Amino acid sequence: MVRLSFRDLSIVATACCACGWVLTAHAAETVAPGAAAAASAAARPALTVTLVSPQSGDWPQRLAANGNVTAWQEAVIGAEGVGLRLTEVLVNVGDSVKRGQLLARLNDSTVAADVAQTRASLAEAQAGADEARANADRARELKPTGVISAQQVLQALTTERTALARVDALKARLDAEQLRLAQTRVLAPDHGLISARSATVGAVTQPGQELFRLIRGGRLEWRAEVPAAELARIRAGMAVRITPAGGAAVAGRVRMVAPTVDANSRNGLVYVDLPAPGDARAGMFARGEFDLGQAKGLTLPQSAVVLRDGFSYVFRLADRSRVSMVKITVGRRVGERIEILSGLDAGGRVVANGGGFLSDGDTVRVVEVP
Repeated sequence: MVRLSFRDLSIVATACCACGWVLTAHAAETVAPGAAAAASAAARPALTVTLVSPQSGDWPQRLAANGNVTAWQEAVIGAEGVGLRLTEVLVNVGDSVKRGQLLARLNDSTVAADVAQTRASLAEAQAGADEARANADRARELKPTGVISAQQVLQALTTERTALARVDALKARLDAEQLRLAQTRVLAPDHGLISARSATVGAVTQPGQELFRLIRGGRLEWRAEVPAAELARIRAGMAVRITPAGGAAVAGRVRMVAPTVDANSRNGLVYVDLPAPGDARAGMFARGEFDLGQAKGLTLPQSAVVLRDGFSYVFRLADRSRVSMVKITVGRRVGERIEILSGLDAGGRVVANGGGFLSDGDTVRVVEVP
């Protein structure tokens, strides 16, 4: 067994300390480059961005609604002549017609013959009435002289009244026959557009049978279904912009608001006139917006708003180079700008473009736009 003196132990301890210092220094030299690289990566900006602040100004207030395009008034044109055959149909669906224009013609040969017969009977009755009047006048003159009896006078006067009554009856009958003759011509009751036709050449008309449908004046309207809570905001004369399915936008004006609300849907109808229907057609579904005026609001460019998980966010500058993701509530879009309802004040500065490449807490390099 070897025994070491105190001096030898001191030498061994000193040597061990020197070796430990050398190993520690070597480890520090090995770890330092990795830590420096990580620190450099952490400080590197994720994106170079420009900032924008919300703008405050007048923002159009609009109310969206759905509804159907319908005819303002649709006239049903029927057959007035009973048991007459259609000989000619002059218009078709889509034709524009004027008031009094001939649409169809019925066979009038029988009615015309009846008119001619009644006119001849009236002429005969007129001749008989003239003779009866002359006899009655003669009887009135001779009555004071006693040449004729009172019975003969009464008979002459009765004959006169009977002849005149027959004339009046035949005049009324002639008027009726002429009316029947006029009814063989089916005329347009107003200016408008033929929307339906059921008249067929050769068909025999029945009482009240529909032959045509007419959109009066070619005038269409949009009947919008609006929630009861919003009806008070709508007034007659308001501007409306509707977009029919597959067509271009059409301008309209509110004509009236229905006085009642549907008890099941709690919606009320708003009638909107369409002076120039454009691509709109009766029966179409259409979406529209009521122009309710102007109101103050905050807006941002749409490029500054990021949509994630069904919610809208902006990246707000939290300090000089770091951004934070802020959830906001957005409203309507007009052009390239979007309305900010909540979540951001007028003094906030947010990333204008490229927010889709950022995450909460990222470091950015801010470039000021002149």
